[in-house]
Amino acid sequence: MKEIPQISEAEYEVMKVIWNYEPISTPEVVEKLSNKSDWKPNTIHTMLARLVKKGALHARKDGRVFIYTSLVEKHEYVEQKSKSFLKQFFGGTLNSMVLNFIENDQLSNEDISELKKLLSMRDKKGEK
Repeated sequence: MKEIPQISEAEYEVMKVIWNYEPISTPEVVEKLSNKSDWKPNTIHTMLARLVKKGALHARKDGRVFIYTSLVEKHEYVEQKSKSFLKQFFGGTLNSMVLNFIENDQLSNEDISELKKLLSMRDKKGEK
């Protein structure tokens, strides 16, 4: 798996906009993030520049604006963060995490039904 840069929670919010709308210009990123946060345009510009410097985004100049595309795929980032979370809190095993949720009554009956359904679908897929 390729090296994925460290992305802060705030930068992750920027990345979600990029992943959903790429290729996307600076003004479009600012508009979309301004609608859902109280960040100033300069803050968003700084985060975009940081993500380019970290190698998470590619920026190309188009007239007076930059157009951004991701260099990190969302599924790769989520996979890396999931593995890191499991390792940090549950010794790297999914079983430990699920057991923790069960023991602490964190799973609703709806959650349990959904898990059973997903596991059943996975079993059926494996039988083919």
